[in-house]
Amino acid sequence: MKFSNLCSVSPLDGRYKKITQKLSKIFSEYGFIKYKLMIEIFWLKYLSNIKEIKELKKFDNNTNIILNKIINNFNLKHAYKIKKIEKITNHDVKSIVFFLKKKLSNINNSKKIIEFIHFGCTSEDINNIAYALMLKDARRYHILKHWKKIIKKMDYISLKYKNIVLLSRTHGQPATPSTMGKEIANFSYRLKRQYNQFKKIKILGKFNGTVGNYNAHVFSYPNLDWININKNFVKSLNINWNPYTTQIEPHDYISEFFSCIFRFNTILINFNRDIWGYISLNYFKYKFKNNEIGSSTMPHKINPIDFENSEGNLGISNALIQHISFKLPISRWQRDLSDSTVLRNLGSILSYSIISYHFINIGIKKIKINKNVLKKDLNNNLEILLEPIQIFMRKIGIYNSYEKVKLLFRGKKINKKKINNFINTLNISDIKKKELYNLTPFNYIGKSIFLSENIKLYKY
Repeated sequence: MKFSNLCSVSPLDGRYKKITQKLSKIFSEYGFIKYKLMIEIFWLKYLSNIKEIKELKKFDNNTNIILNKIINNFNLKHAYKIKKIEKITNHDVKSIVFFLKKKLSNINNSKKIIEFIHFGCTSEDINNIAYALMLKDARRYHILKHWKKIIKKMDYISLKYKNIVLLSRTHGQPATPSTMGKEIANFSYRLKRQYNQFKKIKILGKFNGTVGNYNAHVFSYPNLDWININKNFVKSLNINWNPYTTQIEPHDYISEFFSCIFRFNTILINFNRDIWGYISLNYFKYKFKNNEIGSSTMPHKINPIDFENSEGNLGISNALIQHISFKLPISRWQRDLSDSTVLRNLGSILSYSIISYHFINIGIKKIKINKNVLKKDLNNNLEILLEPIQIFMRKIGIYNSYEKVKLLFRGKKINKKKINNFINTLNISDIKKKELYNLTPFNYIGKSIFLSENIKLYKY
């Protein structure tokens, strides 16, 4: 049977391929091979510029052009050649070394150049830098862009709905009014904090040999300052240098990196559930297309499936993040291989997150506020006005105000007439009574509008 997306075991490469395919350039086997090949070439070129290594002369322009072409012209055919070599070697990095040796076998002074491929390196020097660059590119070109899009939409609807008063619910019960704009602004602010933290997380790399001590480097060229040489090489790739490692970079930064994504995702799970609840209460109408079907048997159904899909995929992503955040920083002695297979799933983790971001953006576009239902709900729960009434009573010195209001009204259905009758019994001036008469759920909203409007001041 000819392969099709329908044959994929994972929905990442099947049902959701159109959403995740951009990440495949980074996190696929092909992408991983290319990053490793790039690093081998970058290191070879870097060594050629160290004048004290007399056995490797500075590359001429022609050699540099050839090396650059190997990177720029790298394609699937080349990747398959490397995989073919790997079937024999059973070693992914060494297969790239053999591939590169063959590619350079016909250039001038090739024998000497070839011997400096992978010079002083352990495989993890190549792998950890590859993952660092992959995560750097994923953050810059994908994750932050998706996050920014979500936050921008939240800021927009926060301003759009700044005047739309809604009945708050604490413990699921009617509570002090807010505005829909302010409730969305709460999420926007939380997400902006994670966005700003995520940008600042330092991506680390190490390039110090088999157990992190530059043993082979020093033995070969004892007079060279290998610590600074390797430090500058790592920094030349626009990542941060980790000076203390075993054979592996300890992955603490990867745990930090994904823990921030975990927090961003958790906030979005909260958002999805709240919006789902507001749709259930009919506070939001959910736009639909005539040809879409909500249920195979109930023709009336319009389901908030985008928020549900988003929540589900966020959950999968976060479950995997929990594992890697605990597992990756732990390695037996100078190294074990259990991190290797886990690291190969970083793309899957990010893919599940990006699927969820895709659906949340679609969902936000589909919701439309239902003012009539919000208004009705507020007018049917006038007991929420008892809070400002008892606070006002306390302010003007009426003793035991809270207890009096509680004794009279708690557990009873309240309407405007009952509230006004109670106000009439208070021994206060007509001016003060008028203040209380004029109190409604729609003007008892504190600084909600101000807070909605000012969410745009918090930069990201």
